[in-house]
Amino acid sequence: MRIFLSRPHMSGHEKHYVNEAFSSNFIAPLGPQLDAFERKLSDYLGTDFYCVGLSSGSAALHLALRIADVGPNDEVWISSMTFAGGIFPVNYLGATPRFFDLDPLSWSIDTSRLAEELAKARAENRLPKAIVPTDLYGQSADIDRLEMLAKQYGVRLIFDSAESLGGSYKNGRKAGTGGDAAILSFNGNKIITTSGGGMLITRNKDWADKARFLATQARDSAPHYEHSTYGYNYRLSNICAAIGLGQMEVLDDRVTRRREIFSRYKAALSHTGITFMPEPKGQHSTRWLTALTIDPNETGVTREDIRLKLMERQIESRPLWKPMHMQPLYAGSPYHGAGVDESLFANGICLPSGSDMTEDQQDEVIEVITAILDITG
Repeated sequence: MRIFLSRPHMSGHEKHYVNEAFSSNFIAPLGPQLDAFERKLSDYLGTDFYCVGLSSGSAALHLALRIADVGPNDEVWISSMTFAGGIFPVNYLGATPRFFDLDPLSWSIDTSRLAEELAKARAENRLPKAIVPTDLYGQSADIDRLEMLAKQYGVRLIFDSAESLGGSYKNGRKAGTGGDAAILSFNGNKIITTSGGGMLITRNKDWADKARFLATQARDSAPHYEHSTYGYNYRLSNICAAIGLGQMEVLDDRVTRRREIFSRYKAALSHTGITFMPEPKGQHSTRWLTALTIDPNETGVTREDIRLKLMERQIESRPLWKPMHMQPLYAGSPYHGAGVDESLFANGICLPSGSDMTEDQQDEVIEVITAILDITG
């Protein structure tokens, strides 16, 4: 039986909300389930947050960047190690990405390097329009430092928190609550899912209102279809939102389970040359995927040796994100770093981490990996 990397995990609560939507005939994109999902998420994150349900995390980032007035000839400074959907909206708006490396102690965007480049950019009158740090594999970026830098230099700050819903930064502050806005993803492989979908989160009511307006084809107030600007068909389906309502009831349980899976891997695979993703003191990562690196000089095996052996047993695993500055699409783009992300990509792997994975399934994954390490000494 195939062991998946991270598949949807339904709780049973979802049927109740979906049935309510069907019974009331709110099958159109908007409806009471979407309103309730937005409120429930806002309540979960804290006070004074506006949540806008959208068709994907990429759609949320696209809207946030547009509302931040990003356009042609602007720069957006962004984590290089991220999913493509976390960078493509920069292209949609005709802006230019500038990529940044990771801090080896946190695997989050290197804020010291970012601070150095911001100082240079201000002196040269070329500050970016926005900064987009990624909460990599469910771990919040350094919100305090990034907010301080954004304020100091007058730059918009948008967190890509697609993988970190349910995690926290420091002192209980929820991931996804930093900056001018943050975005979430509810893709099928995330901590919770709506089948497909996303959310824009902001404390700024004007931003939330603009996002709703642009996401519903930018239709002006009129009895006919009147448009003074262009918009998108980006709103989250009411049916998908109903699934999300059921998923919210088990969000914390899902995070707890993924953290248990991470801890079990770490306990079983303690071996010279294997390094698990660190967690800065005071933070509470979702451990969306268990991420680790394998030093071939220490272990005698490569990341690919392990990935291919797992695949022989129908066990899905995946290399860490390939940094965007290494992608053919972005060849020649500016990059600031020492290659920490390049090394993580070369030697890193994500192991099956779905919250519905059984202990027997995890034991099988561990067995394959330990066998390889034992064979090669």
